[in-house]
Amino acid sequence: MKQGLLLINLGTPDSTDVSAVKTYLSEFLTDKRVIDLPVLLRYVLVYLIILPFRAKKSAHAYQSIWTEQGSPLLIHNQQIANQLQLKLGADFKVVLGMRYGSPSILNALNQLKECESITILPLYPQYSSAATGSSIEEVMRLLAKQEVIPSITIIRDFFQHPSYINAQTKVISHHMDEDDFLLFSYHGIPERQVQKSGCKTVCQEACPTVSSINQGCYKAQCHETSRLLASALNLTENQYTTSFQSRLGKTPWIKPYTDELLSELIAKGIKNLAVVCPSFVTDCLETLEEMGIRTREQWLKLGGKKFTLIPCMNDDPDWISAIIELIKK
Repeated sequence: MKQGLLLINLGTPDSTDVSAVKTYLSEFLTDKRVIDLPVLLRYVLVYLIILPFRAKKSAHAYQSIWTEQGSPLLIHNQQIANQLQLKLGADFKVVLGMRYGSPSILNALNQLKECESITILPLYPQYSSAATGSSIEEVMRLLAKQEVIPSITIIRDFFQHPSYINAQTKVISHHMDEDDFLLFSYHGIPERQVQKSGCKTVCQEACPTVSSINQGCYKAQCHETSRLLASALNLTENQYTTSFQSRLGKTPWIKPYTDELLSELIAKGIKNLAVVCPSFVTDCLETLEEMGIRTREQWLKLGGKKFTLIPCMNDDPDWISAIIELIKK
């Protein structure tokens, strides 16, 4: 009997048309774990405030990174699934499901119905309710409808797994020069979601080491990833820092904000900046457009001399090997 491996990522619009982007954003933003507000307030916010103004802007952003083959995020994730299938062989069935959009998690699970056991791997290194939690909840909701439920293994996070750190370190070192200052830029989340995770204090600076007390804290996990990567790269504390990007709305999100931190780095005399986004394993809108285009332009306008966007791991062989170690541990 084959073993199933379900890879999950966030998702992408089917095209760059405004209507397709609006459909995708609607599914994404009405998720109660993404915008964790009362349902009526959430729907008013999404349909009357966000979508009428954001869909066209987001469509333009997607157009700036779209390829002839389609969405970079979808392409890279399909390549990962294909490489894993080749490496794992006939004993495994590897499928990809997107939390929002296509291919759906439902479609992926339907392909795994003959599997006696399934490993579920949300491709988010650090746990957050909005991404990992939502993906796992959707899998459980769909599996509950099946007559025969397979044995399930869930890999909740891998922010400090040695194989992930090793693969990410190799990609960074390959693209970073010795005189670069390294910025670890993670996707941000609202401060209230950190507090709801059980972390009672939203740290203004680096979080303490991850422990049983704050093991579900997304921000603490991000800082731990930064510390492990910096150590592997032999960086001192004045050669790197951590920030958070992609905030939405006016409510407080975890800090420091990437776009606001840049001027502080310039004021410190930093001119050569390398940016890596360790919360993303594949390049996508947030890395290619937000960082690669807008943040690059901002850095150069502020007076920076060099901006290097370090690519995500995508289907790098070391990352493929790391996934295999994750699922076989």
